[in-house]
Amino acid sequence: MESVYKEVKLMMDPNQAFVSGNENSAPSRFGTKDIEDVSWKNFIDSLSCTQCGRCTAVCPANITGKKLSPRKLFVDLRYRMTEKGFAILKNGKDYSDNKSLINDYISKEELWACTTCNACATECPLNINHPSFILDMRRYLVMEEAAGPTGLNAIFSNIENNGAPWQYSSDDRLNWTL
Repeated sequence: MESVYKEVKLMMDPNQAFVSGNENSAPSRFGTKDIEDVSWKNFIDSLSCTQCGRCTAVCPANITGKKLSPRKLFVDLRYRMTEKGFAILKNGKDYSDNKSLINDYISKEELWACTTCNACATECPLNINHPSFILDMRRYLVMEEAAGPTGLNAIFSNIENNGAPWQYSSDDRLNWTL
């Protein structure tokens, strides 16, 4: 992501933080929280979805009984887009109903159940890319709310502290070979 690249580049070069023009360079949000953050492709996909259910029928997470239904995600997006879109047109672009796509319509459990196998996108007769939408919402959870699964948060913490996903410091990493 270009916005993440710019943020990291700024962190690596402290002199750039005070260069003029960087005041408004920060992205408004990483990932997708609500309809304002959804890409135009996902908007069009939600409107074109015929709700045939092929995506859900081949989803390994759904087949194994998890809560994820790729079809439901786009139906929820369409519903939320209609609900909030009309309110924004009526009340202005700063309108807020204190709801969001994540948590109020789509649960975190649904998002983390996805294996990103791409079976749903492969099966879809309209070429809807379900995983890109799911990954954008996951990106928001991880980068904005630090609300990833416990194992993932542990890996991120280890990378931050040890420079690698393992819990060992760089000096102790090869001790297992002895």
